[in-house]
Amino acid sequence: MRRLDIDRAKGLAITLVVFGHIVARQDPAHVHWYQPLRRAVYAFHMPFFFYLSGMVSFLAGHVRVLPAGWARLAASRVRRLLVPFVLMGTLIIAGKMLAARFMFVDNAPRSLLAGLIDLVWNPARSPAYSLWYLAVLCALSLMTPMLAWILRGRLVLVIVVFAALELANPPWHLYLADFCRYGLFYGLGIGAGALGTRWTGWIDHWRWPLLALFATGFAAIALAGHRWPFDARLLVFGVLAMPALHSLVRISWLSSDRTLVTIGRYSLMIYLFNTIFIGLTKGLLLHVTSWNGDHFPAFFAALMLAGMLGPIMLKRTVLRAFPPLDRMTE
Repeated sequence: MRRLDIDRAKGLAITLVVFGHIVARQDPAHVHWYQPLRRAVYAFHMPFFFYLSGMVSFLAGHVRVLPAGWARLAASRVRRLLVPFVLMGTLIIAGKMLAARFMFVDNAPRSLLAGLIDLVWNPARSPAYSLWYLAVLCALSLMTPMLAWILRGRLVLVIVVFAALELANPPWHLYLADFCRYGLFYGLGIGAGALGTRWTGWIDHWRWPLLALFATGFAAIALAGHRWPFDARLLVFGVLAMPALHSLVRISWLSSDRTLVTIGRYSLMIYLFNTIFIGLTKGLLLHVTSWNGDHFPAFFAALMLAGMLGPIMLKRTVLRAFPPLDRMTE
């Protein structure tokens, strides 16, 4: 049974992802409001996504799959997460190489082979690094049932293991750094899913204090967060954001609105294609004018619309006609 509060939360989370992708590696000049907001958003939006993913994984029964079902689960997760990761990564790399001949392109690859190697081995240099969530989520979703089985189903110990990984300092190769950095939030989502109505009742009861703390933290990071280490911001604010934002999307007036639910149900499609639509729109607009200073608000609105509506329209008008691609992006 679908949880509409989770769909709304996914809609909010993917909107924040698109917001963060508006500017990639080169900031617009004389724009002073976007970067502080982006810094604050980056302190919690992916922890919130992993929290939701952990909760969905528990509710779907993936966490407690026994050894006899691990191969089937692995095949399902690879098909759902790694296949889109590889296909979209290849498409983005090839597309950037082609587009770079005609327009400005952020982080264009040196060659197709170099781009594919970076996609897997050197994520920090990957031309398609925006897809990292899929690779990390696949690894987490395969590791968790093994951990749960080894630890005899004690989910608290599973969360402890993920918390311990926060202390590791692995290399960036193969997304190991992201795996260790975000595993705790996935584990906490599993714990929230296991608590069920006790968790949702608690966040509903404490909604306004949680949202007040969240708003205070958001303002503090936007104004002075550059002075704090990124991992510290991510850990503290990421944990705080999980109950606050989940409680936010459960407010009664939001529950009656279908906008976030609709966006949430297209969240994978938006995640896969938003950077392509943003990049194409940005490249075309930069042929007409700069995005510096007073021009940036119009750029921002256009790029947000492109990143959100472009993938949805592509899904509805093109991918629906190709059942394998339609299922892959559902």
